[in-house]
Amino acid sequence: MFPGRLAALPPSSFAMLSTLLDSEKPGAPVVSLSVGDPRGTPPPFVMAALSEHAGEFGEYPAVNGTKDWREAAAGWVRRRFELPEDSIDPDKHVLPLNGTREGLFLAPYIVTPETKAGARPVILLPNPFYQCYSAAILACGAEPVFVPATAATNFLPDYAALPKATLERTVAAYLCSPSNPEGAVADDAYWRKLFALADRYEFTVFADECYADIYFGQKPVGALTVRHAMTGDFSRLLTFHSLSKRSALPGLRSGIVAGDARLMATFRQWRNYAGPQVPMPILAASAAAWRDEDHVAANRETYRQRFEEARRVIGNHAGFRMPAGGFFLWLDVGNGEAAALKLWREGGIRVLPGAYMGREILPGKPQSNPGFSFLRVALVSDLSTIRTALQRMGEILSGGI
Repeated sequence: MFPGRLAALPPSSFAMLSTLLDSEKPGAPVVSLSVGDPRGTPPPFVMAALSEHAGEFGEYPAVNGTKDWREAAAGWVRRRFELPEDSIDPDKHVLPLNGTREGLFLAPYIVTPETKAGARPVILLPNPFYQCYSAAILACGAEPVFVPATAATNFLPDYAALPKATLERTVAAYLCSPSNPEGAVADDAYWRKLFALADRYEFTVFADECYADIYFGQKPVGALTVRHAMTGDFSRLLTFHSLSKRSALPGLRSGIVAGDARLMATFRQWRNYAGPQVPMPILAASAAAWRDEDHVAANRETYRQRFEEARRVIGNHAGFRMPAGGFFLWLDVGNGEAAALKLWREGGIRVLPGAYMGREILPGKPQSNPGFSFLRVALVSDLSTIRTALQRMGEILSGGI
């Protein structure tokens, strides 16, 4: 499909899902629980800011955003991650993104040399994972090393278990917390272990924290919090944050990259070439969203209700597990692809096989894919729709695959 170094990329998760389902007739009115697409009414103050600044679509924005946006973003980072007032400089530690995917894709380019330890550089990523990671790694010329995130490792990758020779070639590691798709959260001890590894082997941590404000118990500790406590700065760290998940504004395409001032300066230079600026009206609306917490708390309560409904309806399923954060169920059904096809044929329910988010550890052995047994179920629709879909799902899965 792609030439050269990108030839190793398989079709995207959703292209594979279309291949699996689109030639099959759904067995009931369709309900899609496959895409992590938060659905809801945008906060009125966001729409008001867009309208008020609509005339500014006629202006080229600066690559580092407006002063108002930088102050709002820095303020949110300080508040959310409980950082000292002087630790985040709006002009040095934050940059706007056209959604976090842009930043997650561009980041490897600024840390990847031609070689490290005399060989092709390595970038680590969890398996399963957000598919942007592997595309970015291949595009910048590095070698992706897929590290299983399974129940045995609390659904987070154990990077420290890798061979020394691999770690010596490592230039970066991705870590998503709360994780997509499993909803696992890295605690203080996990982050400290990862940063100690990064210091020892001189690599950068890319912390994908776009689900950081969607949680159901204790607020997840942030990478910035832990790193600052360890070193007094944010060395070897870039973090990525999104209004798509936090504020249910996926169409705004607005995020933050924050962290190491040295890396941020390089990232800014790189975006001058490779990253389109965020439009001025979107910067204004984003600043308003980053300053407000009431709508975020309301969103969090909405997700709590959805997951409680999921627990009520299918909580007795042997593979059910409540996530610590995020908005996906990671449901163990034995064979995710077979279950997804059955749910579509019999119930019109569209869900994503977990294998489509992972890679086989042993090539040619599908069951070696850490996502093989799972379905990713996105609880992003209204409560009534979710209830109906999960009731159908429970009835269909109770008959076996």
